[in-house]
Amino acid sequence: MAFRLILRPIAAALLAIRAGLKDARMAHPAYGWAIVSDPVRRRDLLQEGPKEITKVFVVAVVIDLVYEIIVFQAIYLGQSLIVAVAVALVPYVMIRGPINRIMQRWYRCGRLSLLTDLSERMPS
Repeated sequence: MAFRLILRPIAAALLAIRAGLKDARMAHPAYGWAIVSDPVRRRDLLQEGPKEITKVFVVAVVIDLVYEIIVFQAIYLGQSLIVAVAVALVPYVMIRGPINRIMQRWYRCGRLSLLTDLSERMPS
């Protein structure tokens, strides 16, 4: 049980950090705030958002299904979907915006030579 409650938030956090770094590098405002405050880009953002969230959701469900097959020798799809939302999507949404804001400040201060190099090496 602890395996899936630890692995999914970690996977979601890594995907959120990656998305936050990408947003910061492109000087985008925090996703949620941009939807509320930028009516010009709102439609594009609402189309882009499900793509990012889908990645996190699929990873979380796959992790849970693998766990269920190994431990229970059965699949409980409803449980997997509910737990994926609670344990993966919530951390993703909570981490992406703050990472974006923190990294934008670092970019403005010119402190990101090492982190920029590392993030460019990450696969897309």
